[in-house]
Amino acid sequence: MEQELSEYINNCERCQKANRKHGKNYGLLQHIEEPKKPWESINMDWVTGLVPGGKENLNAFLIIVDRFSNILRFLPCHKEDMAMDTSLLFWNNIISTCRVPKIIISDRDPKVTSEFWTNLYDMLGTKLAFSTAYHSDRWFSWKDYSNNGGNHQKILCIWHGIQRP
Repeated sequence: MEQELSEYINNCERCQKANRKHGKNYGLLQHIEEPKKPWESINMDWVTGLVPGGKENLNAFLIIVDRFSNILRFLPCHKEDMAMDTSLLFWNNIISTCRVPKIIISDRDPKVTSEFWTNLYDMLGTKLAFSTAYHSDRWFSWKDYSNNGGNHQKILCIWHGIQRP
């Protein structure tokens, strides 16, 4: 029966058209530089929906992969953990034992990642100050640089890798 079904599907024009892939294969949205050291670049993702287990009834894992060495870290957690809990988990298991990565790749919701980073920078003692685009007046001295023709020329030379004599 399976063989007949498979043969029918393989010879059915309508089935073949319906099963055809459309478009190009998906790749990375951005080019990500290959890391040169361990824990310089990591992937971070959650596995949720697990049966609760252990003393704390943990039902999820935060999975961290070092892109240089392909070392995996499985960090048990709760699906309901907030950004602060995730930041603490990350601090205690990655930053304290490895280093602060330069690149973290994650497909989490922007709100979650924003709260995660805010909490993590609080732990590092770094103050995050945000500005909006096209408001250079909020940058301490950028206004002076950007409105000065000589400085503007220097910035362009640096940007294009040209050194003035």
